[in-house]
Amino acid sequence: MSTATYELLAAAQHTLNMTAAFLGGLVIAGALIWAVRVGLRVLDRDTSHPRPDEQPKLPPTGPVREEREMREPDDVPVAGAGGARLLPHQLHPASTRRGKDQTRRRWLPGSTGSFGGGGLPRGL
Repeated sequence: MSTATYELLAAAQHTLNMTAAFLGGLVIAGALIWAVRVGLRVLDRDTSHPRPDEQPKLPPTGPVREEREMREPDDVPVAGAGGARLLPHQLHPASTRRGKDQTRRRWLPGSTGSFGGGGLPRGL
């Protein structure tokens, strides 16, 4: 085979690759357009948004506020040498419990900016 034949085959292969890539791109673009149209049809069939009079309202007792409390660890009791092991239903539902002292720790002027954060106090 001559060089011209090889060049002709290489050009044909290049053209075939470019055509395949273009057709693949068209298929993907068509699939995306189809998916968007199907999604829009599904949204049209979906129930409408609630009207203003159907919106949620405050309860008669007023807004619900968060509850603040100091928590402390609720450790798993250690079984003695002759004691029976604890089963899952005997454990507490949470790893913490309400603390005995509910007073909040306050920041004192002249101390560090965080509780136990270390560093020197401001006055020094």
